[in-house]
Amino acid sequence: MHYRRLGRSGLKISEISLGAWVTFGGQVDEAISIELIQAAYDAGVNFFDNADIYANGLAEQVMGKALKNIPREALVLSSKVFWPTMPGPNGRGLSRKHILESVNSSLKRIGTDYLDLYFCHRFDPDTPIDEIVYTMDALVRQGKILYWGTSEWRAWQVTAAIASAEKYHLVPPAMEQPQYNMFHRRRVEMELAPLCKEFGLGLTTWSPLYYGILTGKYNDGIPAGSRAAMDGMAWIRDRITPERVEIVRALNQVAGDLHINTAQLAIAWLLRRKEVSSVITGATNIQQLQSNLEAADAVDKLHDDVLEQIEKILGNYPDED
Repeated sequence: MHYRRLGRSGLKISEISLGAWVTFGGQVDEAISIELIQAAYDAGVNFFDNADIYANGLAEQVMGKALKNIPREALVLSSKVFWPTMPGPNGRGLSRKHILESVNSSLKRIGTDYLDLYFCHRFDPDTPIDEIVYTMDALVRQGKILYWGTSEWRAWQVTAAIASAEKYHLVPPAMEQPQYNMFHRRRVEMELAPLCKEFGLGLTTWSPLYYGILTGKYNDGIPAGSRAAMDGMAWIRDRITPERVEIVRALNQVAGDLHINTAQLAIAWLLRRKEVSSVITGATNIQQLQSNLEAADAVDKLHDDVLEQIEKILGNYPDED
């Protein structure tokens, strides 16, 4: 396992990390979730990503159980705040009230005294930027979080938070967590990459396999037991279009020529970018986890001619933004 700095910070995180979204507390049972988390740690993963909204808090509880026997200082744990997790009009968003109540709840569920990374899960137009930055600065000074950042914010929104921190001498955001993959790339490459270079932000990217579509498992339909086959996942099924399947089939050939699978190709394609501090992966079984972790070894295979071939395959396909 290789470790990368989180932007310009001194924190080092595993370049491939394990996330809880959909799987922990939802798609797979607790015993399998714990097995996956412990196996990932044994393989060198130190960054485990979570959010208060995942499985309505169950994902944080499961992760806490899995990590309780691992030295806390060996881990980089994250959570996020924004979505409705509490009753009433103040039970969502990025107000000082909701952030403080949410971080305390996350700490309790995970069973830890602090979070290494804490993300604003979306931009909140109803809360002043200054209020958000002041609150995050206070959490850092209290020792409840070590670094804070944003998730799915536009570049101008992140820039506004940095400007607020500079104006009032507060702790600025250190990272952004965007979706980034072969079908969703414009925002990272056109907006966030220049921001990372200027301000030293790190990117912890999610959905590297575009909801599993880039694995190729949906090329011939939707397998039973897959994420797209689950109730409430029609939004994934809607994304499995003939155009995307055709692209994935072509990527399958590229991967085969490199003696890797398509998922490994997609993850390696992300890891080639210096702005990416960690690629957050998901897994439902040990074999899938091991395959994803091996993607790091494929980065050196992505020579210029291979990257040009990939670009031709992706062509002018509309970016989902």
